[in-house]
Amino acid sequence: MLLRRSSLIKSPFLRLFSATAAEPKMNLDDFRTIETNPTKHSKEHIGKYYQIDDTIRKKLFAHGGIPKKYEKQIKTFNESCLMVRPQAIEIIDFIKKTDFSKPTVRYVLYGERGAGKSMTLAHLAHYGYVNDFCLIHVPYAPDWYKRPKECGLSTIHEGMIDIPLECASWLIHFKLQNIDLLTKIDAKTSKTYDWSKREQTPAGSTLIELVDHGINRAKYAADVIAALIDEIKIASTAGKFKTMVLIDGFNSFFYEKTRVSVDKKARRWPVTPDKVTITQPFINITNYDWCNGVCILTVDIIGMLGWDRESNLPRYLLGKEGFEHLDPFVPIKMENYDDLQFNSCISYYVNRRWIQNTEKGFDQELKFMSNSNPYKLMELCNAL
Repeated sequence: MLLRRSSLIKSPFLRLFSATAAEPKMNLDDFRTIETNPTKHSKEHIGKYYQIDDTIRKKLFAHGGIPKKYEKQIKTFNESCLMVRPQAIEIIDFIKKTDFSKPTVRYVLYGERGAGKSMTLAHLAHYGYVNDFCLIHVPYAPDWYKRPKECGLSTIHEGMIDIPLECASWLIHFKLQNIDLLTKIDAKTSKTYDWSKREQTPAGSTLIELVDHGINRAKYAADVIAALIDEIKIASTAGKFKTMVLIDGFNSFFYEKTRVSVDKKARRWPVTPDKVTITQPFINITNYDWCNGVCILTVDIIGMLGWDRESNLPRYLLGKEGFEHLDPFVPIKMENYDDLQFNSCISYYVNRRWIQNTEKGFDQELKFMSNSNPYKLMELCNAL
């Protein structure tokens, strides 16, 4: 085993295949915690890894939510571990103190690429799941506008474009995450939804029946999502359950353009997100016109086409329209690892034998090259 990509590091301290290097002794408490319930996570757990049960991980993140490279690392290490970051603890503390009778509070995670926004969102999704929140989770919104599988003119909304496969896929994701909650609560549709002359979802239907219609009839999936969002807001405000909205790359809803088009020639005419039917329901759920819920959003520079943004600040990435839509909100900056978190990550890699060469100074070189950025550190220690 070698220190991944160590051939790029020109240093006498690091050599490939160092079989004789002594592995430093690590105590379990240095980088792990046995507390697997995110509800009980506190400041004393910051910088430590906790394990998510594989059954829960597959239920929450089978359709996204954990970056693909980290998913690959999970398979390699044969365990699902997340680091407890201070921003997650801060938001969890805020949620515990929230008065849910008041309008929904919006939190916006921002920061440089690779600082850990998506992983923090995953931690918070786990918290919401174990505390019986209904999860409205969008693993990575920019994918809808950058690489849709299928596009077509909406047959229901004139001048709009449908991405039906993405809509149906999201409904499957929603059902998998919330099936346990939805089967034990009394949440029914408040009105009849007519999809065509022959198809309808009657008033009093379960939310699962509503979701299943969108999954089975992708043509109507976008409208089913809109109806589902409305019903969740009504039920949540009525106190039937609490709702947690988690959207990664929220600023993508306010692009100047997308890659969505009905034909190749149309690509030269930018289609804005507001012309895509899936957009409005998720803007709707982040309004403050409902209660008994919480919204946790991320804004990301790589969510913008061309990566031509110069700032990571929410005002810059959201633009005027997006900023005014969310204002007021609570901004929370994702920072790179501090010394405690960096050392914990290195200890974890050594413990998993992902790094076997531990000669003096190897960790300082990795810290320098990665600038303690979680993603860059993972890349430096990645497989060749």
